[in-house]
Amino acid sequence: MTDAIVFISRNRVLPGKLDGLRAFLAAGAPMLEAAKPRTLAFLPYLDAEGEQLSIVHVFADAAAFDLHLAGAGDRSAAAHDFMATQGFELYGSVSDSARSTLNAAAAAAGVKLQVFPELPAGFLRDGS
Repeated sequence: MTDAIVFISRNRVLPGKLDGLRAFLAAGAPMLEAAKPRTLAFLPYLDAEGEQLSIVHVFADAAAFDLHLAGAGDRSAAAHDFMATQGFELYGSVSDSARSTLNAAAAAAGVKLQVFPELPAGFLRDGS
């Protein structure tokens, strides 16, 4: 069984900000990759209209997710120049600290945090 954590943020692209968002993500992804080596995946997906952005994050375990959350407030503040949060989804069992951080972020954005803590079966491959 895996202890993997998946976190998805759903966002609305602000009017006139799509090009800025693309540049922000293109510059930020390599920095995040270098700064957060235990983050297995950071995958931002835009819809066909360029109006909705979902960001899928994958972590090997709760400890890796905790490490990723360090500095997340600053990263999120910068991202909100380009998008507005519509909701969060959390898959897996995380630390109390992480849950508190996400609950606070959801409350501040006025959105819901959906939590799916139980993984009754499954696997995670490393791709090699």
